[in-house]
Amino acid sequence: MTICSVVGDVFALQREDFVEYAVKMSHEVVAALIVQSGRILLGKRSATREFYPGVWDLFGGHMEPGEGQAETLIRELGEELGITPTRWSYVETLQVPSEQLTVHLYLVTAWTGTPTNQQLEEHSAIGWFSLAEAIKLDLADSIYPELFERYLT
Repeated sequence: MTICSVVGDVFALQREDFVEYAVKMSHEVVAALIVQSGRILLGKRSATREFYPGVWDLFGGHMEPGEGQAETLIRELGEELGITPTRWSYVETLQVPSEQLTVHLYLVTAWTGTPTNQQLEEHSAIGWFSLAEAIKLDLADSIYPELFERYLT
């Protein structure tokens, strides 16, 4: 069954091809609200990043094929910060339709290791911030102040 046809370019997608295309175009990520003693750990995205350069963001990343959310959380925090989360809880999933993005958000409250910036090409700096400090930063998403208030208080 043809999903669409465009005269001129002879563009036709079969149902299976359309589903595969849609899956490739959507992005599923896991992000961590890393909180300790009423402060949140954020990373400043490097100025050379293609998406959201130079703003403060949560840590996390794209889910690899066949990888579960918990596996992604553990892998990403190990790669980016050199820590292994030991206590976390799922808090919510955010949808960003304009970017075909699904973000699975986790609250991380315990880990082994000391958080250090392991990927300078990803983050130019990392820092711990109180709620009052965090909401004054140039943040990657306008929903962050609301999320920070919800999970830091």
